[in-house]
Amino acid sequence: MPLKKTRFREKIQGFRWLWTLMMTITVPAMGQTPTKPAAQAPANGAAKKPSVGQAAAAPAAPQSKHFPILLIASGVEPSWSVRIGMKGAERLERAGYPPITLEPGEIAADDSGAAWTYRAKDTGTGADVTVRLSREACTLETPDKYSFRAAVTHAQIGILNGCAKIAAEQFPEFKQKNLGEDDPEKKKVLPPPITGFKAPAAMAFIDATGKVVLVRSGVAKTVAPAGNQLSLSHDGKRLLFTREEQGKDRTIVLYDAVSGKSAELMRGLVQRAFWSPDDSRIAFMRSAGQDWTVWTMPPGSPEKALQLSTNGVWALHGWADVHTVLASDDTKLYFLRTESPPTAMAIREVYGDGYEVMSSDTIRANPSNADLLMVAAYVSHPKAGMPTDAKTGMGGTAFLYELKSKRRVDVTPANVLAQDAEWSRDAIQIFFTNREKAPVICRVFWDGSGYKRVRAGSDLVVGE
Repeated sequence: MPLKKTRFREKIQGFRWLWTLMMTITVPAMGQTPTKPAAQAPANGAAKKPSVGQAAAAPAAPQSKHFPILLIASGVEPSWSVRIGMKGAERLERAGYPPITLEPGEIAADDSGAAWTYRAKDTGTGADVTVRLSREACTLETPDKYSFRAAVTHAQIGILNGCAKIAAEQFPEFKQKNLGEDDPEKKKVLPPPITGFKAPAAMAFIDATGKVVLVRSGVAKTVAPAGNQLSLSHDGKRLLFTREEQGKDRTIVLYDAVSGKSAELMRGLVQRAFWSPDDSRIAFMRSAGQDWTVWTMPPGSPEKALQLSTNGVWALHGWADVHTVLASDDTKLYFLRTESPPTAMAIREVYGDGYEVMSSDTIRANPSNADLLMVAAYVSHPKAGMPTDAKTGMGGTAFLYELKSKRRVDVTPANVLAQDAEWSRDAIQIFFTNREKAPVICRVFWDGSGYKRVRAGSDLVVGE
């Protein structure tokens, strides 16, 4: 048999032996030493005998200083999972939220040797995270059997309870580490890429000359020589935009892609129209000469417009769900509801201390999870290397904020001037305008990965 094939089989056999060993024992924790062996009996065999009538003492159980690796811990209601790799807890995932990368820390074993505490840091916020495993039978709402009970505590998110089991097949990096240093296929382990997204089938934007452009199935069409404040229906067939008129007046215009015609819905002191998630209503801002307030109307019957709230606002941010509209002023974020009284929260809770609250900001609820907000705002104290706006001297970024946990993390790269951010309909992609130089529309995934330039232009909005 050729020498290369023999060495390859030896490697595979060695790997199988190591794999079998991993399924039966655990590896030493970082900074820990293996348990010392029990004292040996005297060489002459004269071991001390128990006194008459005295039972022989049982040998002390060895105290394990090892910890399990290559496990997936998970739970339901809410749905979550944690990866425990060779160095400890490395990633937390929750349904409806982007994955959280964890920096593994110290690992401690209980005196019983049947429970372990894994410490880690949330790399996005620096929050403390602990994962506690105990070796005991555990069940979830599935027929699968689990060997460990698990509890995750995140300083911001709270406590998540569930089960865990060894799932070595989900850790390809373990195999890479044990293939041998001379193996050319050995690569640096990277987080799994974001999947399940798709390019929008319909979108609209403002091109470099200020024209309003609608793209459907790859075909671009200029629908107006000028306009702003775009909103595309969820089926991608109808586009709302605002047209500036003489004086202070504006016109809310509806363009129908099927007929190719535009219609004026409302003219006067009006602006910023948004489609509801089911495209059955339009929310917009209207002024009687003093405060701007929020109104709604059926798309085909602007004469039936009704005032949604008497609260004066300075920005409208779209719909959080079919019954809730988001609006804000300089101190509050409003949740204006069509079927119940409005509520509000201090907008500084969302922004924290590092961002400026301005009327030009965009706040958007995730299409699949209203608890997850995306905010595009100015950075009051930009870090070194961050581009700044020529007028304000401030940077611009988009960040995510969770209403329940109050977790806040930047999502756009630090080397862009990000503004006018919008969710895609798949709730995974974020489109924003980089205004560092000439406006460029860019995309990033909700975990901050996958950054790319899409096209020249600004203010991209997405339909289907």
